[in-house]
Amino acid sequence: MTALPLTNLVHDNEVDTHHRALRFLTAGSVDDGKSTLIGRLLFDGQAILADQLDMLEKRAAGQPLDLSLLTDGLEAEREQGITIDVAYRYFATKSRKFIIADAPGHEQYTRNMVTAAAGSDAAVVLVDITKLDTSVGAVTLLPQTRRHSLLAHLLRVPSIVFAVNKLDALAQPGPAFAAVSKALRAFAEQAGIEVTAIVPVSALRGDNVTQPLDGEWATWYQGPSLLQVLESLPGVQEKVEGRLSIPVQYVARESGETGDGVGHQPRTLWGRIAHGQVKAGDQIQILPSGQTAIVAEVRRAGETVAHCVAGESAGVVLDRQLDVSRGDWIITPGSATPTQSFEATLAWLDNEPAVAGRKYWLRHGNRWVQARISAIEHRLDIHTLAEQDAEDIKVNEIGHVRIETQSALPVEPYASNRIGGALIVVDPTSNRTSGALLVRAAS
Repeated sequence: MTALPLTNLVHDNEVDTHHRALRFLTAGSVDDGKSTLIGRLLFDGQAILADQLDMLEKRAAGQPLDLSLLTDGLEAEREQGITIDVAYRYFATKSRKFIIADAPGHEQYTRNMVTAAAGSDAAVVLVDITKLDTSVGAVTLLPQTRRHSLLAHLLRVPSIVFAVNKLDALAQPGPAFAAVSKALRAFAEQAGIEVTAIVPVSALRGDNVTQPLDGEWATWYQGPSLLQVLESLPGVQEKVEGRLSIPVQYVARESGETGDGVGHQPRTLWGRIAHGQVKAGDQIQILPSGQTAIVAEVRRAGETVAHCVAGESAGVVLDRQLDVSRGDWIITPGSATPTQSFEATLAWLDNEPAVAGRKYWLRHGNRWVQARISAIEHRLDIHTLAEQDAEDIKVNEIGHVRIETQSALPVEPYASNRIGGALIVVDPTSNRTSGALLVRAAS
């Protein structure tokens, strides 16, 4: 079955700008077809430049086009036939713009998948049905399918879609798809993952990627195509109601400002709002100093505005001079209490295991602090989802730990604030990004 012409795809300048772009990642095991799937979306969407198409046709030499080359941009990726780094691509339909992140499938590059998932509105987890034994009563999923699904869930990716790929390689795809769907739903229920959709596709042929199924598949699947599912998904909207939370990224004193008449020049405190909204007249508090002030002016892109909300970069001018620098936080007074001890979920990404007692650098917002893992409560078995006693957390493992920091941080549970509840762990000797911390509760 060849892909039908995709009549609803258009160029970026024709897209209705009132619809927010959907950021989604593709994840899964090695050779599940992630890059090919994205290549199919770009190819059917006519989002390929003429020179790229010429390159594909020359490489094909009369054979079917290798669409994975559209995302595997590194020479090492093309030579090995795998994805190493996250590749970002863009396309649009009449109703939606899309930003796609093609995440690596190999365990060695799980850290790249975590990076892509942290800012995504949705995750498309591919499942290669040819790698699974669908003749047994209970299908066993691949470890990377389970790991990537768990990581996407822990990172609060709002919508998780399973795309069961390569059904064109089976003589009886219907029963096989039903068996895999049952296994995916059982795993998701056990892990507490809310599944948005399970969609059968053939990325190589284009079946059910951009157009609904017909012909031989229509008898056992009547649902939407993958593109139809993606078009219907909501984008992430940061919480604009309630308390204010802004990590200060930059403090600027613009030239030409006249000051307040007593020798003080007003400064603009810039940062991306993590939670709530800010407007002139609001009372705020600076952490860690605890000092308070009134917002005199709010700026966006260099211009004074009435207010700014979560997800926007804002410049805040205060009514009086305070000692504020990069790494501080602007909050609603009394809404956060800095702490030096908290519990967190740890996704470990370094080849050297995480051990209790060792010191690391943590980045919270824009502040760097020294810290140590005071205790490892347990490690999560991705196969059984059981909590196991552990003395360390090895590469690509997920665990529950306790953290103690050298100075107090205004951390919040990750479930309520994706910015205030997330930290990066860096090895102090090698400067490698070693892990990601998701705050469970502050002590």
